[in-house]
Amino acid sequence: MERGQIDVDALPGGFDLQSTVESGQSYLWWREDGADYERTYGGTGWYLTTTRSDGDPAVVRIRQLDGYLEWESNIEAEAALFDRLRLDDDLEAIHRQSPSDDVIEAAYDAYWGMRIVRDPPFGALISFICSAQMRVSRIHAMQQSLRETFGTPVEFDGETYHAYPTPEQLAAATEAELRDLSLGYRAPYVQRTAEMVADGDDPTGALEYGYEEAREWLTRYVGVGDKVADCILLFSLGYLEAVPLDTWMQTVIEDYYPECDQGSYGPTSRALRERLGGEYAGYTQTYLFHYLRNRE
Repeated sequence: MERGQIDVDALPGGFDLQSTVESGQSYLWWREDGADYERTYGGTGWYLTTTRSDGDPAVVRIRQLDGYLEWESNIEAEAALFDRLRLDDDLEAIHRQSPSDDVIEAAYDAYWGMRIVRDPPFGALISFICSAQMRVSRIHAMQQSLRETFGTPVEFDGETYHAYPTPEQLAAATEAELRDLSLGYRAPYVQRTAEMVADGDDPTGALEYGYEEAREWLTRYVGVGDKVADCILLFSLGYLEAVPLDTWMQTVIEDYYPECDQGSYGPTSRALRERLGGEYAGYTQTYLFHYLRNRE
């Protein structure tokens, strides 16, 4: 087993693992203790995910203690963690570019250290297709079921885990098999989209385009609308200006930024993006989403 530590004070703007993983950005991490996400700040529990090294699946486990991150894996995982958790992002510079109003400042203060994740594109694509009209616990359960049913087994620390399925593994699943995992109407979306990616239509193709064109390009996948496309762009492909508009963010617009409501997704997204600072609007949106949702 490989082990290591990362000095949180050496990261530009620090880091809060729990806020990052539990803020609705990713369904590809899970708590080792199996507990539901608590919507608190600064926990010390272990989180796990899987990754690939030279094509081979691996397990990564990480927790945050006083002043440092501790990780364990069957690979040398520090570089993967810097990539997946965007530990190089300069949070202080990003914050300086956000507009200054009371609710934004309160959000950054409450969850300072939260970063945008960079999930693997195929896992992000499938998990956000599964997220439509679902509670967080159900979305996580779906992803675990997909891993355990179709993913490659990985031995780690005396336990057997499963990598997230490859496009080929999911494309070989039948709609009935996916429905048996409680995917419901999402089953044919997942199966057909996996087929598209397995046939070479990779979601990283969006990177050839500017933000709005990339969002439109991603809607080619079955089950992907504007909001899911924005989630993939922000939480996987690095378009930090993306502002996913779900029903919760529509309420935020209603309560705090009514001038941004332009009556349809594209113009409203554009207005909110400009209101939240442009280049890093997705960071500010994620802080607002996590802060205001947790006040309910």
